[in-house]
Amino acid sequence: MSANGAYVIAGAGLAGAKAAETLRKEGFDGPVVLIGDEAERPYERPPLSKDYLLGKAERETIYVHPAPWYADNSVELRLGVPVTGIDPAAHEVWLADGSRIGYAKLLLATGSSPRRLPVPGAEADGVLYLRRVGDSDQLKATFQGASRIVVIGAGWIGLETAAAARAAGAEVTILEAAELPLLRVLGTEAAQVFAGLHREHGVDLRFGVQVSEITGSGGRAGGVRLADGGHVEADAVIVGVGITPNTQLATSAGLETGNGVVVDARLRSSHPDIYAAGDMASAYHPVLGRHIRVEHWANALHQPQAAARAMLGQDVAYDRMPYFYTDQYDLGMEYTGYVEPGGYDQVVFRGDVQRREFIAFWLADGRVLAGMNVNIWDASDGIQALVRGGRTVDPGRLADPEVPLDELGGD
Repeated sequence: MSANGAYVIAGAGLAGAKAAETLRKEGFDGPVVLIGDEAERPYERPPLSKDYLLGKAERETIYVHPAPWYADNSVELRLGVPVTGIDPAAHEVWLADGSRIGYAKLLLATGSSPRRLPVPGAEADGVLYLRRVGDSDQLKATFQGASRIVVIGAGWIGLETAAAARAAGAEVTILEAAELPLLRVLGTEAAQVFAGLHREHGVDLRFGVQVSEITGSGGRAGGVRLADGGHVEADAVIVGVGITPNTQLATSAGLETGNGVVVDARLRSSHPDIYAAGDMASAYHPVLGRHIRVEHWANALHQPQAAARAMLGQDVAYDRMPYFYTDQYDLGMEYTGYVEPGGYDQVVFRGDVQRREFIAFWLADGRVLAGMNVNIWDASDGIQALVRGGRTVDPGRLADPEVPLDELGGD
């Protein structure tokens, strides 16, 4: 197929679907081709470890658009045929089925893939990852029949799947190499909140441990051997040890990469007609003054809208603050801002940490870099204003729930 006027989107997840939607909303009437490697039409990933996994949401609720939307909006949806190569000079992509598609502009939104566990036995049946809707279905079925679940990794996916397994009645052990869950993300002070939460709900937390082998028989996992010789029996093992951006296409095409596809504030790559958005984009953030890669839903929702407008020649710069959220047991949390591991010198708490109703703020040189509201709502706008304002704040007033956030120096 030759469609040199086409806008082609590689990756049919939330980011790709929102880019296609934005192109049409902004009046682009040329061909739009949305290409994905899954057979499913674009869907959102947070429910896969939250309400959908818990059985609280029907499958239809996970999709970005109703099934007829793509035809109704003249978006050509090519599913189950991943893009396998890019020829920037010819302005073409080629697909797994051998076909080639010409493009005027190309958006890469191919997301990321779970890191695999590099130990013997890791390929056994019953070693599960969570990235796609089929993975969530498999976990849900596993929870119905498994009485002992081991989770390797105490990041967001590990903790959310552990909470779902406990809700289904399974015994859960979490194995984590660090000394606390979410330690790189939250630091010691706030990470302890999540350790306490899971202990209260009966999870066996084991920190500072290394996994050496997945044990079992007949090709099926039956437990986890630790480096110190200890063994934890399991009916299933869930692995959540991080994700890796899918940059192979970009690297093969000669685009600049480095912890993702390197793009500017307009989401444009080192090739002027190729853009990137979502998990796999390392984007220059004009407020933070650095390139960052954000692996969360809000970024996949908003960033491709800016990319689509930039592809149309509009003067845009993506400067939204990173935002993510989690739901575990009776804890709901939102986090706004950006802090490098160890990139802060003070954590200030406002509210009741013991009751898990509080806001935590990460500061450097008296400026708020990020804030996390736990079981307190309507706070993220105030936190965002503080972060964007960049002014020094009085930690005492910051800690005082009686002082409104908008009086603390936000813009």
